Amino acid sequence: MGKKIRVLVVDDSAVVRKVFREELSRERDIHVVGTAPDPYIARDKIVKLKPDVVTLDIEMPRMDGITFLKKLMKYYPLPVIIVSSLTREGGKLALEALSSGALEVISKPAGSYSVGEMSIQLAEKIRAVAGVKVDKIDSSNDKSAVSPVSTKALLKTTNKIIAIGASTGGTEALKVVLKNMPPNAPGILVVQHMPAKFTTSFAERLNDLCEINVKEARDGDSVVSGTALIAPGNYHMLLRRSGARYYVKIKSGPMVHHQRPSVDVLFHSVAEYAGGNAVGAILTGMGADGAKGLKKMRDAGAHTVAQDEDSCVVFGMPKEAIKLGAAEKVVPLKFIANTILDFINEDGA
Repeated sequence: MGKKIRVLVVDDSAVVRKVFREELSRERDIHVVGTAPDPYIARDKIVKLKPDVVTLDIEMPRMDGITFLKKLMKYYPLPVIIVSSLTREGGKLALEALSSGALEVISKPAGSYSVGEMSIQLAEKIRAVAGVKVDKIDSSNDKSAVSPVSTKALLKTTNKIIAIGASTGGTEALKVVLKNMPPNAPGILVVQHMPAKFTTSFAERLNDLCEINVKEARDGDSVVSGTALIAPGNYHMLLRRSGARYYVKIKSGPMVHHQRPSVDVLFHSVAEYAGGNAVGAILTGMGADGAKGLKKMRDAGAHTVAQDEDSCVVFGMPKEAIKLGAAEKVVPLKFIANTILDFINEDGA
């Protein structure tokens, strides 16, 4: 047995601290070295216990989680997983945390979201972020990550479909890609691993930043030029076609790769219904979700691209796609948007 991943749980709820400690203690490779009810106690325990990963609530007394996170990233950068309630306000705060250096977000177990599901996902996220060099993220995901290359305007509007999948580190990576899409970009479908309720705030934030329209997808939404549809948390998103009209189907169903929404589910549907009329991109993220789907897209005639290792927060999903031969090109994050547009201009010329 190798070295265990040392985890510190920071949450003002004694119940949450107890649940997380009990559930994570079942994992042979994870050791909860301590818990803290607020950032001040957490600060002292981080220095003393030197955890590999911190789980952090963002609504706490004495000092809120966002303020603490910013101080932590400045003076003692560590991989942080945000734990948030399933509320609209919780979603906005979680997005601010992700922009401030946190790597992942997970929902507190409540209602239909079982402790079992939570513990499986939390353990996976802890493993994914444990080795991430957080100081690298600040330089790669800041404003400098926005492409210095001017985005090429499309030669003409087409009825192409762009499908993008991402997980850990994806909220910031998607911001870079979508900000570089021109207003007449083909319809874009996005799966970002994210819990229910958080995708609404995520879509709104991107819509404020981008030239294209960005919205959380609803069942039956048409896929149209100049609009990106974000799969809603806890639902799969599939492409469908009726005559010349492309639209999305939003549905529940079993998790795929422990994920709902799943990138593979989207990519397989795009391969089936759009074939060579699509471009697929797989970005930073843990696990293998999307690799087989991207290969199916490429086999169906679609152009495909994967983010390279150096610009990924976690080189899991792109690595698996590359190993399968699913990626036609492998490029740094700042060139993903231009590569997609080059593919579309090439076909449309």
